[in-house]
Amino acid sequence: MSTPAPVDVPKSILNTLNHLYEIERKLALHGDPANIQRNVERIKDSYADQNLFYEDPMGQPFSETRTDLEASISGDAAENLVVTEVVKPVIRFGTREYSRVVQKGIVVVTAQRQGESQ
Repeated sequence: MSTPAPVDVPKSILNTLNHLYEIERKLALHGDPANIQRNVERIKDSYADQNLFYEDPMGQPFSETRTDLEASISGDAAENLVVTEVVKPVIRFGTREYSRVVQKGIVVVTAQRQGESQ
């Protein structure tokens, strides 16, 4: 079985997708009185037409075997880790069903205590 060739995505496109993620995150936190989310969705659709999209791993479980994330562990515990902060999202090339990572997500993970939910 051969390894697929790496996808070369220009840094300017990765930067744009990272900033778009930040805009979307800030809209979720602070509201959207000017209806900017509609424009964000249109831009995301334009990139999806080129098979590029990003994923927000916030709240997802983390284990050392995950290859799509680079994590910093916050706290002492190293079990039941959950993504609690996203510095950069995972950027992928392909479709939602089958894709390749072109940028690993950069995250902070924290141990989730028993009975605690995100």
